[in-house]
Amino acid sequence: MRKSFKYRIYLSNGQRRILAQQFEVSRWVYNETLAERKRAYEERGESLRVYDTQAMLPIWKRTKPELKLIHSQVLQNISVRVDLAFQAFFRRVKAGAETVGFPRFKGFGRYDSLTYPQYGNGVRLEGTRLILSKVGAVHVVLHRPVEGTPKTVTLTRSRTGTWFAVFSCEVDVAPLPPTDAVVGVDVGLASFATLSTGEEIANPRFYRRDEADLKRVQQRKDAAKNAQDWPENAKQKGILAKIHARIANRRADFAHKRSRALVNAYQVIVFEDLAPQEMGRSRGMRKSIMDVAWTQFIQMTIAKAEEAGRQVILVNPRDTTKMCSSCGKLVQKALRDRIHTCPHCGLVLGRDHNAARNILYRGLPSLRL
Repeated sequence: MRKSFKYRIYLSNGQRRILAQQFEVSRWVYNETLAERKRAYEERGESLRVYDTQAMLPIWKRTKPELKLIHSQVLQNISVRVDLAFQAFFRRVKAGAETVGFPRFKGFGRYDSLTYPQYGNGVRLEGTRLILSKVGAVHVVLHRPVEGTPKTVTLTRSRTGTWFAVFSCEVDVAPLPPTDAVVGVDVGLASFATLSTGEEIANPRFYRRDEADLKRVQQRKDAAKNAQDWPENAKQKGILAKIHARIANRRADFAHKRSRALVNAYQVIVFEDLAPQEMGRSRGMRKSIMDVAWTQFIQMTIAKAEEAGRQVILVNPRDTTKMCSSCGKLVQKALRDRIHTCPHCGLVLGRDHNAARNILYRGLPSLRL
C-alpha cells in the first residue's frame, strides 16, 4: 500500500526564490494546459489526453525559456493534474451532482505544490538533505524515518510560508493482532464522538477557542484595507493565516490520535456515511460542524485501519438517532433532547449512546456477506 510521510524543510533565501519562480511558471503551464484542452473541445470537439498536452511542452519551451528552469518530469506531472481535475469534473457530472465545478484557472499565488513523479529522477534523499534538481541541497527535519520504497516526492508551500516535502512510499502492510472487539461511533457536536460502549470523546472546539483571536485580527486587517495601508494589511493577513494554520494543526493532531486509538482497540469500526457540507440549519451550526471535521477523522481512521488489517464500515445514517436500540421502534426527538426515553420498551439511554448502538447494529450484518 501507499503511505505518505510529511517533513518540514528549510530553504535558503536563494532556494526560496528559485522555488517561488518554479511555482509561478508551473501555474502558467497549468493554466495554459487547461486553456488548450478547453479550446480544443470548444473549437474542434476534441478531447485532449495527457500525452497530447505533454507533447506541447517542447513547443512552449521555445517561446518561454523559464520552463527550462523546472525539471522535465515535474512539468509533465502538471498535465496529469489537469487531467485529474477533468476526470473529477466528469465524474460529478455523471453522478448528477448539483454543483459540478468545471476546472478553474489558478490565480497568482494559488499554485503551491510541485511533484517529482519518480523518486531518484530529479530528487533524492541523502541523510538529512533533499537533493532537488535545479534547486540544490535542502535541509529536511526527519522527525521519523522514511519507511518503505519512496515513489514520488511533492514539495508544498503553506499559506504561512512554511515548506514541506511529502514522500509517497510503497510499504508492506503490518496488521495488528486480531481482536473480537467491534464498535459503533456516533459523531456529534455536544461530544466529538460517542461509542457504542458508552465512552464519550469530548469536543475540543479548536475553532471556537481561537475565534476571538481571529475576529480581532480580521478587524485590524479590514481597518488597514479601508485605510489603504497595504503593508499593515499584508501583515495582518499573514497573522490570520498563522492562526488558521494553528487551528488546522491542532485539529489534525487530535484526529490522528483519536483515530489511532480506535484502530488499536477495535477490529471493526462502524460510522455513519455522512455528508457534513449538507448539514446545519444555521450559520453557527454549520461553523460548529466544520470545526469538528468529522470527514477528516473518518478518513484518517479508514487509512489507519487499512494498514492495520482492521475494517471500517459506513452505514446509512437514516433514523439512527430516532430508533430505539433495544426494541427498534422510532421515537421522535427534538435537537435539545439529550436523553433517549423509549415509551415502548422503557429504555433510557443517552441520545448519542443510543445512536452509536444503532450504528453498530446496522453495520454488523455486512460482516456476514
